[in-house]
Amino acid sequence: MKQITVKVPDNKLNFFMELIKQLGITVQKEEEIPEIHKNIVRERIKKDNQYPENIQDWEEIQDNFKS
Repeated sequence: MKQITVKVPDNKLNFFMELIKQLGITVQKEEEIPEIHKNIVRERIKKDNQYPENIQDWEEIQDNFKS
């Protein structure tokens, strides 16, 4: 199966989506991550990197929940 990205003018979106629906094509919408959310994550990463002793291995964390 192939995947394509299509840019559709705002005034043609309803028509295009109806056409896609009639053709039985699966639609997957990709949402843009707001810049403010990206900045929050970047700040958290920067903060965590100041304390490398607090970083834990994911497998160890999973093992703690299994016990």
